[in-house]
Amino acid sequence: MIDRRALLSQSSALLAATAVPGAAAAQSRKGAGVRTLPAFYEDIEYRTFRWFWETARRDNGLVPDRYPSPSFCSIASVGFALTAYPVGVERGWITRAEARDLTLTTLRFFWEAPQGPEPSGNIGYKGFYYHFIDMISGARFGRTELSSVDTTLLLMGVLFAGQYYDRADAKEREIRDLAHKLYARADWNFFRSDGRKPVSMGWHPERGLIPSSWTGYNEGMFVYILGLGAPEHPLPADSWDVWTATYPRSWRGEGPTRHIAFAPLFGHQYSECWIDFRGIRDKVMREAGFDYFENSRRATYASRAYCIANPQGWDGWSKDIWGLTACDGPGGFKLDFKGKPTDFFGYSARGPLGQPDGRDDGTLAPTAALGSLPFAPEIVIPAAEAMRREHGDLLYGKYGFFDSFNPSFRWTDKKLSNGRVDPVKGWYDTDYIGIDQGPILLQAANYRNDFVWKRMQGCAPVRKGLKAAGFTGGWLV
Repeated sequence: MIDRRALLSQSSALLAATAVPGAAAAQSRKGAGVRTLPAFYEDIEYRTFRWFWETARRDNGLVPDRYPSPSFCSIASVGFALTAYPVGVERGWITRAEARDLTLTTLRFFWEAPQGPEPSGNIGYKGFYYHFIDMISGARFGRTELSSVDTTLLLMGVLFAGQYYDRADAKEREIRDLAHKLYARADWNFFRSDGRKPVSMGWHPERGLIPSSWTGYNEGMFVYILGLGAPEHPLPADSWDVWTATYPRSWRGEGPTRHIAFAPLFGHQYSECWIDFRGIRDKVMREAGFDYFENSRRATYASRAYCIANPQGWDGWSKDIWGLTACDGPGGFKLDFKGKPTDFFGYSARGPLGQPDGRDDGTLAPTAALGSLPFAPEIVIPAAEAMRREHGDLLYGKYGFFDSFNPSFRWTDKKLSNGRVDPVKGWYDTDYIGIDQGPILLQAANYRNDFVWKRMQGCAPVRKGLKAAGFTGGWLV
């Protein structure tokens, strides 16, 4: 199976045109405290939480990649789910006992499910897990890859569970014990076993390691942080330097808009769902004069600036209707749009043209904007409100925002792989995707009171990994 990234020079003048003054982000840069959100946003949070809570299997804790379309399990969705349950506890939507029991079921399943090098019948190998697994048995789905980044997403949720369930009763003690064992079992150097220095994106039992490796800058950042913090099979000490060595190709913008770019916004959001980068810096960011949180804020503004400029002339984009990331799309078509042959894609990474991994077919995703809530609430909250108001039930349903929409795709005679077309308002997805639901919920919790961040600040592996990568300052003392 193709890895997700395979599916998946902004000008300084364009960036500066919509750059936010430094003071505008002050609220989201504050430390622990309570920050409020409007009632409509609370409804988004509740519905998004219900997606995880109601789609998870009670016998093994597995969560689908997407819903309502029939789906295999995404291990990354499970990582988001394990973090979502405590959010629900703190908001009063479920009890701590309910969350604890489902979490324990999930961790027991991943610990006990078979691992091995055989091409079928196993959930994973070397302490890592296949990207997609069967919803019932947990065995590898099809020929999907053993995934380094998706296992990292799973383990972030596992480690968060180990931090949250801190009481003395037997079940919470077992959660902490399993969290430690699941993390310790991962052999990070397996993904370098062919002699390469960077971490491979994955492994197939049929043909070995995937040639593509994690090099900066993208969502792979926390792969290295967890790998460096591992208690039994850590990455070598120079791994962070290997990761950052490719940063020079990714810098975009000048002055207050200068940032390390990666076009799809999920690359700026995944690590920061769990790790609070405010005030801590590695060598690269100490030299740059700002931290990764600020980098993600600038990236968010750059993505919005591109949507406002709208160089491809898409319909329905505006200062409040924006958001480019990896998401569903109307499908693989080449069609005439405003007199120009135009490619449209299915599931793919999307982002501003001219940035690393940039691709643009007019498809927008609510998670792209909402996943940046802590970075830029002053533009994210109006975007959430505008998308809900202007697109109504076509975009907003039982579990919050559907994954994506394309106001320019209004062909009603095309056979779609998913979604539906309104002849006036365009294409709308009809699925919710777990790895896009997760940032919406977790980043709202972080914006409100640093909920996930505070717990993970006390996580020993994260602290160890950050320090091994050369981070200093702020809360990392």
